[in-house]
Amino acid sequence: MTTRRLVLSRSAAIVGAASTGLLLPQIVRAQSNRIRVGFMLPYTGTYAALGVAIENGVRMAISEKGGKLGGREIEWFKVDDESEPAKGVENANRLVQRDKVDVLIGTVHSGVQMGIQKVARESGVLSIIPNAGVHAATRALCAPNVFRTSFTNSQPTLALGKPMFDKGIKRAVWITHKYAAGDEAFEGFRDSFTKAGGTVVKELGLPFPQVEFQALLTEIASIKPDAVACFFAGGAAAKFMRDYAAAGLKDRIPLWGSGFLTEGVLDAAGPAAEGVMTTLHYSDSLDTPRNRQFRTAYATNFKMQPDVYSVQGYDAGQLLVQGVAAVKGDIAAKQALYKAMESAVIDSPRGKWSMSKAHNPVQDMYLRVVEKKENKVLGIAAKALADSGAGCKMA
Repeated sequence: MTTRRLVLSRSAAIVGAASTGLLLPQIVRAQSNRIRVGFMLPYTGTYAALGVAIENGVRMAISEKGGKLGGREIEWFKVDDESEPAKGVENANRLVQRDKVDVLIGTVHSGVQMGIQKVARESGVLSIIPNAGVHAATRALCAPNVFRTSFTNSQPTLALGKPMFDKGIKRAVWITHKYAAGDEAFEGFRDSFTKAGGTVVKELGLPFPQVEFQALLTEIASIKPDAVACFFAGGAAAKFMRDYAAAGLKDRIPLWGSGFLTEGVLDAAGPAAEGVMTTLHYSDSLDTPRNRQFRTAYATNFKMQPDVYSVQGYDAGQLLVQGVAAVKGDIAAKQALYKAMESAVIDSPRGKWSMSKAHNPVQDMYLRVVEKKENKVLGIAAKALADSGAGCKMA
């Protein structure tokens, strides 16, 4: 697929957007009327729907506040990152070097994010991560100009261990794809489950994106743990739940996981998902006035239902609104801008959250169970949960 660039210059009152610009030695930016915003998201391929949901959320958050940032209109730039890590640096440079965006919003895929991270650290351009949970972005490779509005890969599973142990589960098997996201999700589960008093009796994995689970399911049956915990997402998650049930394990060994196990796949998983327990920072069924208002407005604006990705994009827009408002549109005031974003409290559909010192959300994690094709919230699994930010040293 060929990378596509779309430049949309419209009245901000119509489309809404957000950004922050910088005066850099590498890239001299004029203080023009318009703020230049670059989206680097997947617009084709497996994650295309996620990219659209994120962009919709950003646009909606800005339009709700009058469609301007600090009184300034917005010029939009878009690059389809194709979820291709090998093109990450090249695509980020298209926006930063060629289009001279003031802010870069992206992305979904953690591998692509590593390319954005390199460009953001080298150029100093403000970067907002609306999904990718790779640890390094807010740990060893953190930077003053990089903020995340989603999660780290270990945050949902860091809330998983204690609820499992509290349910009487003492011995658990872990299973995932063997890649960065799976390994980082395991870190959260291992740390929380063992701290609660549990034992991980076996760690199982298969190469990404293979979905032949039978041999591993047979091994799980022979181990006879109290429960299985896992990290899978998308089509692989749906197939894993179907295969788990087909192997006769569903009614004998409870299945738990990071919330992405049951996000967006309940129709595909069918009855196999019923009763599966997960932890995540959002649920469609979260019964609060803020979430109901958000869901109604999103459905009205875009003729589709929002999801966790829409919320993360929406919160990226809210963070930008607060930051730019604090400097009254003077996006060259970097230190004041960063301080405002660092101290922001985001009134999110997921619940209010704040920013950690490493620029990652400190947020509640919800305990959820699948009932009748819905992730029903049972309560808060972990209150104001922060990622460790290990290795983060802000320049």
